[in-house]
Amino acid sequence: MRVIIVSGLSGSGKSVALRMLEDLGWYCIDNIPAGLLNDFISHTVRTAEDIYSKTAIGLDARNRPAELMMIPNVVRDLRKSGIACDVIYLHSDEYVLLRRYGETRRRHPLTREGVDLREAIGEERRLLEPLSYAADLVVDTSRTSVHELRELIRARVEQRQDGEISMMFESFGFKHGIPGDADFVFDARTLPNPYWDPTLQPLSGLDAKVVEFLEQHAGVREYLDDLISFLSRRIPEYQRNNRSYLTIAIGCTGGQHRSVYLVEKLRAHFSAAHPKVIARHTSLAAKGRA
Repeated sequence: MRVIIVSGLSGSGKSVALRMLEDLGWYCIDNIPAGLLNDFISHTVRTAEDIYSKTAIGLDARNRPAELMMIPNVVRDLRKSGIACDVIYLHSDEYVLLRRYGETRRRHPLTREGVDLREAIGEERRLLEPLSYAADLVVDTSRTSVHELRELIRARVEQRQDGEISMMFESFGFKHGIPGDADFVFDARTLPNPYWDPTLQPLSGLDAKVVEFLEQHAGVREYLDDLISFLSRRIPEYQRNNRSYLTIAIGCTGGQHRSVYLVEKLRAHFSAAHPKVIARHTSLAAKGRA
C-alpha cells in the first residue's frame, strides 16, 4: 500500500494535485480530520482491497493544532509498519496567494470577523508548519501554471517507485526570485553571459549556438564538473537517509541561458544512474505563458 498526504496553503494548488492523482487512479479523500487519519488508514489496510492500494489524503489547516502536530509521528509509525508514505506540501508567495484570491473572489477558510486575508494566510502558514517541516517534497507554485503542477505531480510523485529518489534540476532567474522548494541552490551568474551577444540574446540554453558559446569557456566546464562532483557525493547521503525527493536549483540573471544549459547537462549526466530525473526551466516556462 502507498499513501500520500497532500497539504499546503489554501490557493497553492492542493486541490489540483489531488485531482491529478485521482485522474491517475488514486483513491483520494480531502479535508479529512487529522485526528481520524490513523483510523482511516487502519480501515483501508484491514479491507485489503485494491481500491485503497494507492491512497491520497488531503489535510488542511482546519484542524486542531495538536492534531496537526501529531502528523509527523503518524507518518513515522506508518513507515515502520511497512506502509510507504510521502508528505507533499504546496505553498506560494504571499502576494501570489493574495492575487489568486482576488481573481477568484473565494473566501479563505481561515478568514473571519477581525481576521483579514493577509492575516489568515499567515495564520495558516503557522498552523501547517509541522507538515511543511515533515514534507518529503515541497512544491513552490508561485510561478507554476495548473498544467505544470499537474505534470509535476505525475512525473515526480505518481511515477516514483518505493525506494527510488526523484530528482529535479530546475533553472531560474535571480531577477525573478529564488525558488522556495529547492534543497540546493547554485549561482551561475559569474559564468560568461551569452545575453551580451546580440545574436544569442533571444535564444536559450537549449539552443545549439548558446551551448557552443558556453562550451568554449573552460570556466563553464570547471563549474559543471564541480557541481557534478558535489552532487555525486550528496545524493547517496539522501538515499541512505531514505529521502525520496531532491530538488536542485541553478540560477543565472534571467534564467534563460547559463542556468538552462547547466540544468540540461546535469539532467543528462545523472539520468544515467537514476531513473527518475527531470528538468524544469522556470523562467522559460513563464516566458512562454506571457
